[in-house]
Amino acid sequence: MRKLLLSAALVAAASAPVFAQKPDATGATVTTTTPGKGTITNMAKITASVEAIDAAARTVTLKGPRGKVVTLAVAPEVKNFAQVKVGDRVVVRYAEALTLELKKGGKELRQRSEREGSETAQLGERPAAAAGRQITVIADVTAVDRKKQVVTLRGPKQTVELKLRDPKQIKLLNVGDQVEATYQEAMAVSVEPAPKAKAPVTK
Repeated sequence: MRKLLLSAALVAAASAPVFAQKPDATGATVTTTTPGKGTITNMAKITASVEAIDAAARTVTLKGPRGKVVTLAVAPEVKNFAQVKVGDRVVVRYAEALTLELKKGGKELRQRSEREGSETAQLGERPAAAAGRQITVIADVTAVDRKKQVVTLRGPKQTVELKLRDPKQIKLLNVGDQVEATYQEAMAVSVEPAPKAKAPVTK
């Protein structure tokens, strides 16, 4: 994730966080709930154009949807850098999801685990890369304020107060329960051909 060529590039090129880009970026937020479990998912897509390339220095200059221009180093993981051309479009598709699941009377140890994965394009293909990670935390419920709809969770490293806006869910929580929080994010970066110029209109 940290070594992707353009993962952070598009956010910088767009001059604001991914989900603050509307209407320049397309995206959606979806929330699903069942008793004792809830998931919120954010999805976004941002496109930037390749303005300049320095093959010797392995840098590329991008222009984001709001006109912000940024020059970035190309990571070695991008094997097909030579195929990137001025005028190409760099497309980032990003998704993140947070799931909270109640563990009634849970007795597991408080813990945090993380795993990552990545893929790159094969030689000969257009440059592309994808990466993702998942973080799972098991925390103890140490306080429940149903009036304020706030739950206090003690994890392996810190204690946080979580605002729940669903009264039905907060009614299920009690001190001594546990909550398993799973955060997932995935990002795909690809270089796509520049759109063809429209033919001039003749009378």
